[in-house]
Amino acid sequence: MYSAITDVKGIKVGHYTDKEAATGCTVILCPTGAVAGADVRGSAPGTRETDLLRPMNLVEKVHAVMLSGGSAFGLDAASGVMRFLEERGFGHETMVARVPIVPAAILFDLNVGNPKIRPGAEDGYKACLKATDKKVAEGCVGAGTGATVGKILGIERAVKSGIGTASCKIGDDIIVAALVAVNAVGDIIDHKTGKILAGPRNEQNNGFTSTVELLTGGAFTYKRDLLASNTTLGVVATNAALTKEQVNKLAQMAQDGIARSISPCHTMFDGDAIFALSMGDKTGDITALGTAAAETVASAIVRAVQQAETLAGVPAIKDIK
Repeated sequence: MYSAITDVKGIKVGHYTDKEAATGCTVILCPTGAVAGADVRGSAPGTRETDLLRPMNLVEKVHAVMLSGGSAFGLDAASGVMRFLEERGFGHETMVARVPIVPAAILFDLNVGNPKIRPGAEDGYKACLKATDKKVAEGCVGAGTGATVGKILGIERAVKSGIGTASCKIGDDIIVAALVAVNAVGDIIDHKTGKILAGPRNEQNNGFTSTVELLTGGAFTYKRDLLASNTTLGVVATNAALTKEQVNKLAQMAQDGIARSISPCHTMFDGDAIFALSMGDKTGDITALGTAAAETVASAIVRAVQQAETLAGVPAIKDIK
């Protein structure tokens, strides 16, 4: 066990990272196919192929999920993943070709680093070439390279975030795991203690102001650069065999992990989305799986800020004293 989403057999993760431009993308490969679902809660989403994941629609299995920085420009990275999979003979069988199914979602990181550089198809392809089923790099890598949190007072008071991953077992053989790119307007909360781990930095730069208190205090004015400049993206995977309806329920319950560790979440300025993947033959109870998924997502979010480093002038929590 790597305490990572790669603990689910058949999953590989690859990052493309541009630290100079402070952006990147992350691919979660499941080339043999995974029954997939999605749940989008934020009001500023940027997604691709999510309609296909609804239970009433035809195609059941996907072959990868792409998470990317670069705002809507970053959706192009999924095209590189499709090329990678097609070259290797993976995809949904049609009468004339195999078509890889690659849902994708993006986060807004153009306010950090170089806004003119965004992940594209070549970068998505490079992420696939680096994919591994071993330990997954966390922090300021891949889609989390330019991620920040605690932005209610503007990017100048924000804190650096990134990507985190975690896994857990149910009984002896069922695994539930998550990978999350955390780019929230809200604060990051330790879901086990209730402590604010990261939020808008106070004027002394030695602690944090509560976003909830700012919003509910009655005199708050939004920063103009806040609009649609956030979004937390996650992928949950399990080796339990689930139907398309069940895997969508898994994605829905996994969103509780965002609610436990990001406050506030699912705002008008976030595009929060979680994908869920089932690729195994174990028998699991969906309620237990969803409960584990929420806890695992919360843990991955906490790791995203704990593993982050100061980048592009935005300090990580380890450098705020």
